[in-house]
Amino acid sequence: MRYYPIFLNLENKTCLVVGAGGVGKRKIQSLLDSGAGHVTIIDTRKADVEMESIMRPDTVTFQCREFVESDLSGKFLVIACTSSEVVNQRISTLCADRNILCNVVDQPEKCSFIVPATIKRGDLTVAISTAGQSPAMTKRIRKDLQEHFGNEYAALLTLMGRIRPLMLGLEQETKQNTAVFRSLVNSDLLIVIKNKNLDAAREILKESLPEPLYANIPEMLDGLI
Repeated sequence: MRYYPIFLNLENKTCLVVGAGGVGKRKIQSLLDSGAGHVTIIDTRKADVEMESIMRPDTVTFQCREFVESDLSGKFLVIACTSSEVVNQRISTLCADRNILCNVVDQPEKCSFIVPATIKRGDLTVAISTAGQSPAMTKRIRKDLQEHFGNEYAALLTLMGRIRPLMLGLEQETKQNTAVFRSLVNSDLLIVIKNKNLDAAREILKESLPEPLYANIPEMLDGLI
């Protein structure tokens, strides 16, 4: 099956995770890291020390009991990672009936979406999927990408995020802004950031940016190099 790639905005969204073992804890943390509005956790085991740490935010609710159908009410996204095939299948079927996004860990045939392997560098997220054909190849590709995309990519992305509103504030034509953005990302900024060469970074910005933004260069680079 060929999947449709998508990044979800979980802000103000209510999510449910059924099963809070090792895998479940990782799934819960990834939802919280992605800004989920609220995460409800259901598990038949009492919360351990690690779970208690995860539960600290006000956006998390833990309930020690069996899953029931009403748990799906109002949920935007559901992750099932219990040790019971029966429970996982039931959750999958109920979610399908209600058009709720559902992921059953390690069972793509029961999922309405799968969670790809990812690498993250600040606000940069690179996702990899082999459509379930080869998890081993997915891991190999992720390893290769981790070696290629260093922390300088996160710094450059932060820099571009600082520059963009300032450029738009000049109210130039779109083609002028586009030319500046392309010039910056295709320059040697990645290299000089990686090498922590602040003077070279300043020079590149002066070469690419409109003169009215020269005074903003120190704040653009603050803390990045």
